[in-house]
Amino acid sequence: MTTRTDTPWLDQEQQHIWRSLLGGVTVLMDQLDRDLRTQHDLSMGEYEILVRLSEAPDRSIRMAELAAAVAHSRSRVTHTISRLERDGIVRRNQCSEDGRGVSAVLTDHGFSVLEKAAHTHVRGVHDYLIENAPPEDFAALGRVMERVIATLHGRRF
Repeated sequence: MTTRTDTPWLDQEQQHIWRSLLGGVTVLMDQLDRDLRTQHDLSMGEYEILVRLSEAPDRSIRMAELAAAVAHSRSRVTHTISRLERDGIVRRNQCSEDGRGVSAVLTDHGFSVLEKAAHTHVRGVHDYLIENAPPEDFAALGRVMERVIATLHGRRF
């Protein structure tokens, strides 16, 4: 393995933009999380899991695939699913394909919870982000983040 010694230090403008990105993402995610917790007793992580399940065939995803999709450890997803299961929002099933894996399944009650929470989340994204970004800036942000994802994970969302 080669060690790089040519660190590309950020200039003043790049440093300012980088810190704005870090601060903006932090306060945005904190506010979106706070809105969901206050109004629906869901965290952003739980909401993301429900969205992924709602988009999957039969509202079901293998636990390992779910962990990869939301970029969390398997143990963290297992813990989150346990909490959602206690509230009747999801249930776990043995995978029918091989009987070895476990799938998380969004229940009808869970889908109803998600439908209500989605209004809060999307309203927040609109009010806190979209309203603060002219369309061309928002499009540029999307293109940059897609390249970051492709570079770091070799995939597109």
